[in-house]
Amino acid sequence: MRWLEVRIDTNHAGLETVQAVLSGLDVDGVMIEDGEDFQDFLENNRDYWDYVDEDLERHMAGRSRITFYLEAREAGFAKLGEVRVALEELKREGWDLGTLLMTLENVEDADWENSWKQYYKPMEIGERLLVIPKWEEADPGERVPLYLDPGLTFGTGSHATTRLCLTALEGLVRGSERVLDLGCGSGILSVAALRLGAGSALAVDIDEKCRDAAEENAGLNQIGPDRLSVLVGNILTDESVAGRIGGGYDLVLANIVADVIIALAPRARGLLNPGGTFLCSGIIEGRADETEAALAAAGLKIRERREDGGWYAFTCQ
Repeated sequence: MRWLEVRIDTNHAGLETVQAVLSGLDVDGVMIEDGEDFQDFLENNRDYWDYVDEDLERHMAGRSRITFYLEAREAGFAKLGEVRVALEELKREGWDLGTLLMTLENVEDADWENSWKQYYKPMEIGERLLVIPKWEEADPGERVPLYLDPGLTFGTGSHATTRLCLTALEGLVRGSERVLDLGCGSGILSVAALRLGAGSALAVDIDEKCRDAAEENAGLNQIGPDRLSVLVGNILTDESVAGRIGGGYDLVLANIVADVIIALAPRARGLLNPGGTFLCSGIIEGRADETEAALAAAGLKIRERREDGGWYAFTCQ
């Protein structure tokens, strides 16, 4: 099936009006890009990241766009005509709604749903792991294959922080460890630890979507609920979640951001077995010394400090 990708450029004030007009034409499955809301979201959620991709910021700067899809056949072209007439009416009314420029692109069904997959190929990490997207076939040779659906949520292995953690895991997992993965995302670190020989893992995230993602990726690697459990909740703000997590872990993983790691540091030793290891990453250059100081203040001794592309990971005990 072929599709028409229809894009309408407006301004921040015009998004609601244009969306209402489209809804009145029974066009409801729309995607909204709004540079003002994007910047406001960033400013009010700084606790959750230290870095935003520059290409994404450039892409969103000054943008107010609504995108939707119509089938490239008679009914779709008829609907396109209705939209064009409605936009011309808005222009005649003289409202400040930006350019109301409508652009089109023909999109193949396969391209729309799957073109992003070309960017994910089997990837060697460290000395032992081979990350393989679920739609690819690859001979791992002597490496440990780690199958992953990168489309599910955060955590593909391609980001420097994830590579740092996966490389460190190769030396930390010796067999039968009990693992806690805080901020698990796709579950890649939990699943990797289990593939490397850990005994069991508890994956925790504040996002409900991560439950399905982690369980899906575990299943791709023939790891069942007897070895990987997933818990949705915030250990820092919900004591019932903290109680369910408990302690006694041989290995605690936290690939998050500096502010969250700093907040976690005082709890880390209570989560670990004697001699256990706390591996944390997601720390951008400029926050490394501050994070290291917080870990030391919490009684954690840094055994190893790794860096990759301006991102840091600390292995602590």
